[in-house]
Amino acid sequence: MKQKIPKSKNWLQTIEINSSLQQNFHGILSRALQMQPVFQIIQSAAKTEVTVLVRGESGTGKELVASAIHTLSSRSTQPFVAINCAALSLNLLESELFGHVRGAFSGAIKDHPGLFNQAEGGTLFLDEVAELPLELQAKLLRVIQERTYTPVGGTKSYTANVRIVAATHRSLREEVKLGRFREDLMYRLRVVPIFIPPLRERREDINLLLAHFIELHNQKGFRQIEVIDPEAMRVLLDYQWPGNIRELQNVLEYAFVVGRGAVLHLSELPPEFRESSIATNHKTSVTTLAFTGTEKNVIEQALKQSNGKVTQAAKLLGMSRATFWRKRKTHGL
Repeated sequence: MKQKIPKSKNWLQTIEINSSLQQNFHGILSRALQMQPVFQIIQSAAKTEVTVLVRGESGTGKELVASAIHTLSSRSTQPFVAINCAALSLNLLESELFGHVRGAFSGAIKDHPGLFNQAEGGTLFLDEVAELPLELQAKLLRVIQERTYTPVGGTKSYTANVRIVAATHRSLREEVKLGRFREDLMYRLRVVPIFIPPLRERREDINLLLAHFIELHNQKGFRQIEVIDPEAMRVLLDYQWPGNIRELQNVLEYAFVVGRGAVLHLSELPPEFRESSIATNHKTSVTTLAFTGTEKNVIEQALKQSNGKVTQAAKLLGMSRATFWRKRKTHGL
């Protein structure tokens, strides 16, 4: 049977009306149990001024977490400024962060206010902070400790009334061991650490996100998808999503471009999905129940199909054994 896409404007609210965990938490869509502690820490951290370190794989939504912290904080009416520390060279990154004065280097024809200046009174989000060169790590540490900074080529120091939220997909402890990250800065940044689970560990969120992004594309009017073919849905739910939410969004953009009509077919997904379908076509997966069933029902069916064998049931759902045990205990199964 094909999966119907509700036409209601409140589509996201009608996907699973019996799920009390489904929510849109300040732009973060999730109904997974693993995300509830994340939301709680965000709310608690937002009430303070401490630095927060968000850890998660690429595409898990680290900037959304930083934005939520800012929105819930007393700084919400002030700027939220973000920078990817891996995107710029040492010289450009220093100038972007702290600004520069005219004549500081070739091409500096006028004073340039940096991101610390632009984020004054608000929040500065440092994405991929583990990529900061050691020289800049020392300068960032000084800003955090002394709450002042000096533009490149300047002599005057400025006060930095900025809340810092950093993010990385790497383990800073491992980076410290390898000599690539300052230990003192690590402790300054990770006063409150927040870990975002990858999408493959919260598979009940996949259909929620599919619904959200399809609805967004439908509103653009280029194509209206109302039905997901069951084979396409099975492959989407079984996929491991190494690129997480960003990859899911890109996959749907691809489908909207290459396909036509109201049905999203398997043939409209990128090649790797069709290859995955051929490789796993002989398997029966219970993850398709996640589209309309509750997490408890999915776990019950996985246990039933595997004759109570936990390892096999966890594999059917694409979960680790530890994650499956935790969910099973939560639901009293």
